[in-house]
Amino acid sequence: MTVGLVTSPLCLAHDTGPGHPECAARLGAVLDRLASDGLRAELDEHTASRAPVAALERVHPSAYVEHVRATIAAGSRFVDSSDANVSRGSYDAALASAGGVLDATERVLSGAWSTAFVATRPPGHHAEEHRAMGFCLFNSVVIAARAAQAAGCERVAIVDWDVHHGNGTQHLTEHDPTLFYASLHQFPHYPGTGAQTERGVGDGEGSVLNCPQPPGSGDREWLGAFEDRVLPAVEAFAPDLVLVSAGFDAHRLDPLSQTRVETDAFRRLSEGLLEVAGRTCGGKLVAVLEGGYSLEGLAASASAHVGALLATS
Repeated sequence: MTVGLVTSPLCLAHDTGPGHPECAARLGAVLDRLASDGLRAELDEHTASRAPVAALERVHPSAYVEHVRATIAAGSRFVDSSDANVSRGSYDAALASAGGVLDATERVLSGAWSTAFVATRPPGHHAEEHRAMGFCLFNSVVIAARAAQAAGCERVAIVDWDVHHGNGTQHLTEHDPTLFYASLHQFPHYPGTGAQTERGVGDGEGSVLNCPQPPGSGDREWLGAFEDRVLPAVEAFAPDLVLVSAGFDAHRLDPLSQTRVETDAFRRLSEGLLEVAGRTCGGKLVAVLEGGYSLEGLAASASAHVGALLATS
């Protein structure tokens, strides 16, 4: 079976400014490490399409999509908040970032690929319905989930192991029992959401699983919560597709967290989720790059993750 890699040079034109942690060098570090570890040559590489506006509008109102486009076109350095930095190339980069996840999802659902890793930026899991924040403009993983449902998937699970809680993803899914969102993250930490008591709203009660981890936690705590709580919950949900918000900023080298997760733990997280996906949805899994701000820790962890995808294919 074939494992896909989706990326785009457009994502390098998203300039967040001098010294910003979410920089183009992140993407270069990931792709260079995949190449030096001999993994990139084993992947079926594809250049991301720009997401059609209609796909974005399944998740974000048209007025918000136009607001992002117009704000960037006007030369602003921020969209909505001072932690959503942009430049002239950011709108096309955001379209490519969301479009890459759509491309990967389509290929996995069609059977052309068994699994896929989407190496694009800006990330997406902090973007809410009407608001950019946390380096994120459009919520790519939810956009892909809605596209998958439009293509016939009834139930989609989103698993997020970025060290920062995916407030945007939870905000966009918590009312819907056909979407399951599980998050493993540091707490308390930015953006302040993700308490264990947040379990979904209304008809979506029980469709959110938050597994907050304290500062200083490491492999034992993260893997324990993942194996004991996240994996059984995903399996019980029985999704038709698994999407992963694959942030690697829980790594012990990361400057934006206080957690102590080692590189190999990301391989073990990946292997466990791949096993569950294999039992529930024929292994259909698409992983999307979110955070990770130590170039060394990010690159090594992404390589460990992709190695697990290839070993399972």
